[in-house]
Amino acid sequence: MKTVCKENMCAGCMACIEKCKVNAITMVDDLYAYNAVIDEKACIGCGACERVCPNVFLAEKKPPIAWHQGWARQEMRKNSSSGGVASAIIKQFVKNGGYVAACLFDKGEFVFQLTNDLNETEMFAGSKYVKSNPVNIYGTVEEKLNAGERVLFIGLPCQVAAVKKSTGNPGNLYTIDLICHGTPSPKLLDMFLKEKRVDMKTIKKISFREKRSFGLRIREKKLAPTGLRDMYTHAFLRGLDYTENCYSCQYARWNRVSDITLGDSWGSELETEEQAKGISLILCQTAKGRELVSRTEITTKPVDIEKAIRSNQQLIRPTEMHKNRRVFFKYIDKGFHKAIKKCSPKFYYKKKLKAILVTLRLMKGNEN
Repeated sequence: MKTVCKENMCAGCMACIEKCKVNAITMVDDLYAYNAVIDEKACIGCGACERVCPNVFLAEKKPPIAWHQGWARQEMRKNSSSGGVASAIIKQFVKNGGYVAACLFDKGEFVFQLTNDLNETEMFAGSKYVKSNPVNIYGTVEEKLNAGERVLFIGLPCQVAAVKKSTGNPGNLYTIDLICHGTPSPKLLDMFLKEKRVDMKTIKKISFREKRSFGLRIREKKLAPTGLRDMYTHAFLRGLDYTENCYSCQYARWNRVSDITLGDSWGSELETEEQAKGISLILCQTAKGRELVSRTEITTKPVDIEKAIRSNQQLIRPTEMHKNRRVFFKYIDKGFHKAIKKCSPKFYYKKKLKAILVTLRLMKGNEN
């Protein structure tokens, strides 16, 4: 099998698929890893796929020149997973005549869309603990850039690296990367939802967390008893189910690939009340990034960057692979409950007992 980058190291950015003029590349997702597989009979050896691959030729990374923590206006902050800074920057960028490309959930898939419609940008809000599909977005962004439009691209570090390589990173491209722990295949999410008798293609809204409360919600309804964590979220937070490449990510570093890096200001020294409302961590690597932040109506506060790094380890290294990850994938075809029971038996039986007690109202639930 011939692959664009090293076998099982594909990030799934899809840039190579777009760049291939002879449609010789297929993305193979076997849950454990992604691979961009080349049809050697169709391939003409032009090398376009390798040139845009963020794993073959690493994109330039720069250290932050400024760092803050902060939040958006009350309503925007309330509707965001964290402090709402991403939403605030998006809206300001569109109001100033620009286009934004980011991920949203549409018809059962996590895809990218380019828009300059303020109403449509509402769909970009919220954390997404699953690998998205950016195919076709790079060419769409490049068309707008070539037409002289300003475009803000928001995605994971590997996706930001891909868009910069695909477009040549012109001056009218602005980028935001999101601090990423790693991402599992969307097939795993589909498998979990089917176990819950939910067809992902029929869902209009799905969320993975609300502030500090982690857990899948479909149409505002949690998929686990109140106060308990569902098995999909457990696997994600434990780092059990990311694709192979995530554990050796070249972009989980202090030097970042974007103009702005956004995440959660976990461990913030600010008041508990502010923490409960959500606080964003904001790193600016370039003058362009600092300009975007300064022009956006957000509240910013100083941040203890050492404390922020301790609470966001992906700013200095990738997530460490869970010792039972192979066990998880060995049993996942028999269902999430079977896989988690094999990986974390103490956690599994503790949760089962708590679920019974919570259902019988003999104890209050919590998500620990």
